[in-house]
Amino acid sequence: MRAPLGRARTSTSHEVLSLYRDAPLAVRAHVRMRWATCPLRAVAAQLPPVGQVLDVGCGHGLLSLHAALSSPGRSVLGVDVDGRKVAHARAAAARARYQRGVDCDIAVAPPGELPEGPWDGVAIVDVLYLLHADAQRRLVVDCARRVAPGGVLAVKEMALGPPWKFRWNKAQETLAVRVLGITEGGGHLTFVGPSAIGEWMAAAGLTVSHLSLQRGYPHPHHLVLGRR
Repeated sequence: MRAPLGRARTSTSHEVLSLYRDAPLAVRAHVRMRWATCPLRAVAAQLPPVGQVLDVGCGHGLLSLHAALSSPGRSVLGVDVDGRKVAHARAAAARARYQRGVDCDIAVAPPGELPEGPWDGVAIVDVLYLLHADAQRRLVVDCARRVAPGGVLAVKEMALGPPWKFRWNKAQETLAVRVLGITEGGGHLTFVGPSAIGEWMAAAGLTVSHLSLQRGYPHPHHLVLGRR
């Protein structure tokens, strides 16, 4: 089922990426590549255009900042376990608040700890595969419990097909996590299909829909939406 698009406007690539202009070269290169290869705008379009939004595993803060820039009615909090990435995300968020007056903050969250909420929108983007399956389910359920009535939980992960896209994604993430250390994780990668994620959401009381976002990308991006 194709979910309805949100009403928020789209911020430009320049608006978002310029917030990192004082970051080290490696960070600027990473966020540019991330912006180009991940459908973050499509994910943000599914979040409520007004209200409290939580971005779980925000990394360098690209989704958090875009969500805040593209809809002034959003108050966005991004959290991540990686203090290195959070430092750069906070610097970018500070520039966004100063230049555009957006309501966006970034914070370190220890593993297993989430702000209570309730939240009108919760996003988890490319985080689950870094956890074992049981931990993935717990995180999805914990986030679902924090979704306010009328709110949405948006989980963007990778589909398990087509095979060539899945193999490419697995090889890339193995390099990023186990070799280069770009992404902080326990060294293990556990890819759970979108159908299982949807089942976890449904069991937590959400109404589930699916949206394939892989067209035009070398990765099998897939968005699972749960509405309360």
